[in-house]
Amino acid sequence: MAAEAALTQALGRLFPVAEAYPQLRACENFADLKRELAGTEDKIAYARQFYNSAVQSLNTAVQTVPTSIIAGFGGFCAEPYLEAVGDERADVSVRF
Repeated sequence: MAAEAALTQALGRLFPVAEAYPQLRACENFADLKRELAGTEDKIAYARQFYNSAVQSLNTAVQTVPTSIIAGFGGFCAEPYLEAVGDERADVSVRF
């Protein structure tokens, strides 16, 4: 989650700089960067989905009998889902 927050913060600083420099916006390397960032965002969304699926399995096991008895002895408990809040879910776009 910390890495995602750092990425969001860095993107928030990068795109205003790109808007100020038209040569940068026209550069093919910047277009490649934009595609790579879109791929990274997709990977983060997939990782969040994978984590939430694992948490759902854990929470189901912790709350059903007989695994709830074993979970109680082992100190296992239900875990919260990982959710993006506020501007973390905002779409990042670059306009040319």
